[in-house]
Amino acid sequence: MANIKSQIKRNRQNEKRRQRNQGVKSSLKTASKKVTSAAASGDAEAAAAAARDASRAYDKAASKGMLHKRAAARHKSRLAKTANAAASSE
Repeated sequence: MANIKSQIKRNRQNEKRRQRNQGVKSSLKTASKKVTSAAASGDAEAAAAAARDASRAYDKAASKGMLHKRAAARHKSRLAKTANAAASSE
């Protein structure tokens, strides 16, 4: 445990941020999973809608600094590829 007052405060801040980021990461994983499960089931419309929602969530996470913008772009690209593959297979 830290003895310095500023470090004690910094530890509190870091814990708050960690918990906030944990929630965002969890929701991003859920959004990605919705796209892949919809694509796997063959529902192209649901996959496209889920991909739009996930893309928006990744953009928000990147703008807040929770995720690097290129990492967000990479995830969005992969999800779009999955959704498009489901649409073309129909």
